[in-house]
Amino acid sequence: MTIGNIVEAHDFDVITIAADERVGTAIKLLAEKRIGALPVVDGGAVLGIFSERDVIYGLQREGHALLDRAVSEVMTAPAVTVDPGQSVLGALSLMTKRRIRHLPVVSGGALIGFVSIGDLVKHRMDRIESEANAMRDYIQGS
Repeated sequence: MTIGNIVEAHDFDVITIAADERVGTAIKLLAEKRIGALPVVDGGAVLGIFSERDVIYGLQREGHALLDRAVSEVMTAPAVTVDPGQSVLGALSLMTKRRIRHLPVVSGGALIGFVSIGDLVKHRMDRIESEANAMRDYIQGS
């Protein structure tokens, strides 16, 4: 199974933010959509990722003044990205190794999806459960 398969199965649009938007706007978007990160894009290209961690670290450094800064000034960049052909296990390994929770999926230089570690763990759990059920059915059918 590839990351592209998971992206195709998502039935929602990726929520993004422009690099010149204010951090306060990004925080509001994170809260309203109940999400943990936003790809920062310009013309479809991923420039970085703005996450809850960026908010926490920025508030610790700058306090309330952070809210008026541009997202590009506090985002994590460059973004670690994956190709849609990447395996789910490969992406999970990359996320664990890099200690990140979100991956933009990029094809031809353009953002085509966004996956979280939760998406990938859910996929693995569903697959393991499906395989266990198939094995149980096979054993009971013998």
